[in-house]
Amino acid sequence: MPTPVGPIDSSKTPRYAGIASFARLPRLEEVASADVVVAGVPFDTGVSFRPGARFGPSHVREASRLLRPYHPALDVSPFEIAQVADAGDIAVNPFDIGAAIETIQEAALDLTADDTRLVTIGGDHTISLPLLRAAAGRHGPVALVHFDAHLDTWDTYFGAEYTHGTPFRRAVEEGIVDTEALSHVGTRGPLYGKRDLEDDRRFGFGILTAADVYHQGVVEVVERLRERIAGRPVYVSIDIDVLDPAHAPGTGTPEAGGITSRELLEILRGFRGLDIVGADIVEVAPAYDHADITGIAASHVAYDLVSLLALRHEERPDD
Repeated sequence: MPTPVGPIDSSKTPRYAGIASFARLPRLEEVASADVVVAGVPFDTGVSFRPGARFGPSHVREASRLLRPYHPALDVSPFEIAQVADAGDIAVNPFDIGAAIETIQEAALDLTADDTRLVTIGGDHTISLPLLRAAAGRHGPVALVHFDAHLDTWDTYFGAEYTHGTPFRRAVEEGIVDTEALSHVGTRGPLYGKRDLEDDRRFGFGILTAADVYHQGVVEVVERLRERIAGRPVYVSIDIDVLDPAHAPGTGTPEAGGITSRELLEILRGFRGLDIVGADIVEVAPAYDHADITGIAASHVAYDLVSLLALRHEERPDD
């Protein structure tokens, strides 16, 4: 195996200089092949409240300039054990949600050829549906861990079936997720009615609310999630609004009472050894951010996901 091409050396080139790729990694066209790719999807046509997530990928890349190549919590140098590259942005139609979904699915299938794993930066949560379609196309129906303030299993908005609030209902209907291994984490806030929860349970989701994370603690939450998803291919979808607005103000549908960035990162680190086949981080809307708080949180979340996928390159997934 050739030695991976790593990020730009920040002791020789200042972090604030040059074109921003994720963690200052090489672009995909600069390497022969990649084990893990990071791609952006600048799309927010599916939002129901504050727009602006189309600018999320560039914001997260800028915030990622400060990331360093060794991850002490996981004891791994991810860019040394796997070739990680930035694939740039998937250019999608901003006026036609159906066309955009088709483009994202095709691009994700292309980027995940040869067992390459994909971490996607959105964009709004609409993009998770085509990403799940691509993951299921490669691995069969996948287990899903969905971090979000909201369920995102609603049926329609204004008659539209494809929005940022409906991707996981569509995923269940299409049979691309494993209905025995579906979990929401961090949900909270008012709903349209009790039926929202009843529908969600009918689809097969288990729920660990933000209050559950607070009262039960990270260790127990990780144990419960691993019991539900271990031994399956796992897709991780993270809406940055799972974090409390104090930790992620730059998002389109904020809700009070969320989890902390520390709790989110520690839960993700508890997924070491699982067969994670893909992941996304969505709903970063920089127009509402302050001092890059949200961008920094999202860049660290992406770094942890990349590190887990790099470790998967070396470690055998749980049986």
